[in-house]
Amino acid sequence: MASQLGLKSRINSTTSLGKIFNAQEMIASSHIAKARTVALNAKPYSDAIFDAVQALAAHTDIDHPIVKSTEKNPRVAVLALTSDRGMAGAYTSSIIRETESLLTRLDKEGKQPLLYVYGRRGVSYYRYRNRKIAATWEGNTDQPGAEIAREIADRLLGDYMKTAAQGGVSELYIIFTEFVNMVVQKVRVLRMLPVELVRNGDQKAGSATGTEQGAGVPSTIDQAGTDAAAVVQDDDTSPLYAFEPSVDKVLDAILPKYVQSRIHECLLTAAASETASRQNAMHTATDNANNLIDSLTRQLNASRQASITQELTEIISSADALNKEEE
Repeated sequence: MASQLGLKSRINSTTSLGKIFNAQEMIASSHIAKARTVALNAKPYSDAIFDAVQALAAHTDIDHPIVKSTEKNPRVAVLALTSDRGMAGAYTSSIIRETESLLTRLDKEGKQPLLYVYGRRGVSYYRYRNRKIAATWEGNTDQPGAEIAREIADRLLGDYMKTAAQGGVSELYIIFTEFVNMVVQKVRVLRMLPVELVRNGDQKAGSATGTEQGAGVPSTIDQAGTDAAAVVQDDDTSPLYAFEPSVDKVLDAILPKYVQSRIHECLLTAAASETASRQNAMHTATDNANNLIDSLTRQLNASRQASITQELTEIISSADALNKEEE
């Protein structure tokens, strides 16, 4: 049995850790409501601009980078949204695992993925393993602003619009964690560019490739948006569009806003997921610390009781021995 001094030391250290875990849980609880509200408020704008892109791409005969790449190029961009801080359970590890799975799949398809990483934890992971990173962004992953979304969008869109000879990419993937509720945060892979059109009756876009924290349900690769790919209606009621001054200029104006809004939405929902994951992880850690303290306290009491019993036995034995000597 461990010594009483060692047990007391472990109880004190575990108590200190429990206080830290509880403080982190309270901080995350105070942030989650705001993070969830911000993410939900950004979704209508993102959905509206995606609906506009979907309508233009589905009902017009256009030849634009927003719906197809200008040339055959094996290079594709993969953006992984991780966290800056730890103590969030399996949040970052789930993103990294899904990113590795996507990179492996792209390699098997003969493509050349270029890795872009957002978040200090992901950057440290890939740099430690000497993985080449095209670009990195760090800072405030739990509270991302429009500025960082614009910076990421400008870099990725700039690489997407470059030619193969200039080192451009032909596709753009984003791996992030979608906030479903306080318990479930789903890891998702979004192919944002080019937008893929799926005819009614065709197989649904996406394939099971990811994991879902808390529920274990596979995530999907979304071909055109957060929910599903753009769907073309095979009927005679498709609307007609007139473009002023031209279709290329209209789509050129929409494309940057579309990319930035989608990235900003991914950053916000990822921030809400990170906060929820941290709250759940710290709540579990606090409970585990309390359970460990209870277990160590029982061991300490048992050790103390055994020590007292031994001392009483020794005193009684000594008294009996003295009485026998006197007799």
